This record gives sequence, structure tokens and C-alpha cells, in this order.
Amino acid sequence: MDHTAHEPEKHHGLRRHGTASWGTAVKATLHCLTGCAIGEILGMVIGTAAGWGNVPTMVVAIALAFLFGYSFTLYAVLRAGLDLKAAIRVALAADTVSIAVMELVDNLIIALTPGAMDAELSEGLFWYALLGGFAVAFLITTPVNKWMIGRGKGHAVVHAHH
Repeated sequence: MDHTAHEPEKHHGLRRHGTASWGTAVKATLHCLTGCAIGEILGMVIGTAAGWGNVPTMVVAIALAFLFGYSFTLYAVLRAGLDLKAAIRVALAADTVSIAVMELVDNLIIALTPGAMDAELSEGLFWYALLGGFAVAFLITTPVNKWMIGRGKGHAVVHAHH
């Protein structure tokens, strides 16, 4: 007997009528935030320690944020049995918008925080701006993810492979 027919309201945090739960959206955003934070912090540390200017440092940080964000999803869907080509498609579909919004907001916060772009790794301002940017980005990206998941996009694509 198929018991899924008797579960009308939820499947992987998705509700009927095209809406997603806030819990599912928060989990998706935390997943995105983890990859973004690792990549961006690593990029900022590399660029700042190497004495690079603001633009090359931000480019490397953003590139690493996307790389780490995608790699977390790739790892999960490869473990679920997808081949590499399919896993890459799923990661791109699941994470691109979420990472892009998170990076846009986070880097905008850093750029708009007076003195943050010129702060050194040893200064609190560097870390407060970076972490504060992540907090604001999380708050803005969560409703975006909720909206996308509710329409079968974003992290909803990954849930089909769990």
C-alpha cells in the first residue's frame, strides 16, 4: 500500500499549493551560508594577507563562495547516486540564485561599511563587517529560498534526490 498518498500536507518540507515551510527555507539558506562563508572568508583572508586590492580580493572571495557552495551540494547528490554531469546540473539549479543573492547582499554590506574594505585581518571591523554581512544576507536570502522552493526550484531540486 502506498502510504505517501495519505500524507497530503508535506513532503520534504514542501506543502501543498506551492508553498514551502520556513524551516525548509532556513535549512536551505544555512546550507548556502555555510559554503558561502567558508569560500568568502578564505578568499578575503587570502586577498588581505597577500596585500591585494579590494577588487581582486572580492573577486576571489566570491568565486570561492560559489565553489564551496556548489561543492557541498555536489557532494550530497553524488552520494545519493547521481552521475557527475547530473550532479552538476542539480547543484547549479539548486544553488545559483541563493548564492548570488547571498553574495550580493554580503558584499554590499561590506562595501558600504565605512573602513571595512581597508581593514586588516587583525581588526575587529574586518570581522564584524564580514559576519554582519552574512547575517543580513541570511535574512534576505531565506525568503528568496522559501519562494523558490515553493515553486519547485532552488533546493527543491536537491530534495528530489534524497
